Amino acid sequence: MTALIVSQVISWLVILGLVLTLLALARQVGVLHMRVAPAGALTTSGGPAVAGKGPAVPARTLDGKDVIVGGPAKSVPLRLLMFVSATCPLCKGLIPAARSFAHDERVELTFVGDDHATAQRGMIAQHGLEAYRFINGPEVGQAYEVGKLPYAVLLDAEGTILSKGLVNSREHLESLVIAHEMGIATVQDYISKLKVQAA
Repeated sequence: MTALIVSQVISWLVILGLVLTLLALARQVGVLHMRVAPAGALTTSGGPAVAGKGPAVPARTLDGKDVIVGGPAKSVPLRLLMFVSATCPLCKGLIPAARSFAHDERVELTFVGDDHATAQRGMIAQHGLEAYRFINGPEVGQAYEVGKLPYAVLLDAEGTILSKGLVNSREHLESLVIAHEMGIATVQDYISKLKVQAA
């Protein structure tokens, strides 16, 4: 009988120890979650600033239509300019994610490139981009000072730049919308504020 009571006490002590260990582990996971920075589009210093008006750039689609990229577009609440290249493997891998993202977030998607027209048409056919506006020429990239690809710019109906940056995953694309919804320029700005508050 004494052995049974001792074993029960030991069992309860072990269970209590496991519960305390689990609580400590949960706390550490929470601390780690706060310290690990969320992935976001990497902003560059050049180009028009976030919260400023994006340039309205006259351009031409691969189909030969004259269009204005940027500027006001009252009928379209959100527009995403996706800068890609037929010679960029990351761009090709991101195109399906960009299409899915634009559909889910109800964002008008425009692809912008500066390659040989034949290469761009091949990429359009390969990825089924016929339904999307595709600008091919240096004017838009120069106006927005895009230096590396893939790059994205999110605009509102007034042509204001809501967010922008280098992107290589759907998570990065989503960070553009999240930054806009949170009222911050970039996810990196948000992280910097958190670090200042924690210090």
